[in-house]
Amino acid sequence: MAREGISTLRWIQGLIISSIFSVVYLFTPAYCTSAIVILVLQFPCRHAAFLYAAPLMISILTPCRPMLFLADYMTAMLDYFDYEEVLEISNDDCIKLADSGRKFILAFQPHGVISYCSLCSWINAPPQLRCVQTAVASVLLKTPILKNVMGIYGLTAASAGNVRKILQNGKGVNGCVVIYIGGIAELFKTSKKEERLYLQKRKGFIKIALREGVDVIPVYLFGNTSVLSVLKTGILETMSRKMQMSVTYFWGKGFLPIPRDEKLLYVRGKPMGLPHIPEPTDADVNKWHAKYVDEVTRLFNQNKEKLPEYKHKKLFID
Repeated sequence: MAREGISTLRWIQGLIISSIFSVVYLFTPAYCTSAIVILVLQFPCRHAAFLYAAPLMISILTPCRPMLFLADYMTAMLDYFDYEEVLEISNDDCIKLADSGRKFILAFQPHGVISYCSLCSWINAPPQLRCVQTAVASVLLKTPILKNVMGIYGLTAASAGNVRKILQNGKGVNGCVVIYIGGIAELFKTSKKEERLYLQKRKGFIKIALREGVDVIPVYLFGNTSVLSVLKTGILETMSRKMQMSVTYFWGKGFLPIPRDEKLLYVRGKPMGLPHIPEPTDADVNKWHAKYVDEVTRLFNQNKEKLPEYKHKKLFID
């Protein structure tokens, strides 16, 4: 039910908009597979088969492209999730930093099934910051339907080469990038009882930042691991990590792929002040990675009391 101060209609709008992402993410693999089979068999007839597979064929022919204007029509999500932000560096200062030539990596954690907290931050952000691209696994950029729905807020390949290209060649905020540090591996650590980050072995982003002379801004996404639950089994996790996308069942309200309307909190820390080291040693990388871990831990502990679901949680770094 809608919380106090939010109209029922607004709440329903937020539920529908947010559920589009989870429903599409869950059922796209099954739809694509069935569409191909039906096309091959031309079942129950050729006309019906082509009609059923039309969304798939249109998506294959349509490139993944950002649709930044859609953010203005999705604001009901902010009310549905009671979205809030804590910004140790303001949006204006981020834009000024980028315009001055100082580029940065926005390091997001935790991943969650679908990053509703980062979606809300994109909706709530000023138009300039909506242009910052989010690095994702290449398979997502090639998956029909998913690439078009998830790609509305600007996606790019998460390969080291592509991230470095953006940092080297982009101008202003277009030379900055969002990276989900824990990736798919972190998705399977989703839990309502505890918070676990997959971080100890994820040091590549620090090495890239040092080499390219860009800063790192840590961002904690409270609520990403609680609005949806994940079916965890060894084989599904292994398959998901190899494919770099979720191939497991997840659920929210009523065991359906409808995200719970729990509070989301976006916490952006301050730039860490990384130096430019063209050839960083392991010691350099380990030093700044340890500082990043400390910053993430600080952001979690200082802000978890703001969410009822997080007050009892402890943070574990795996």
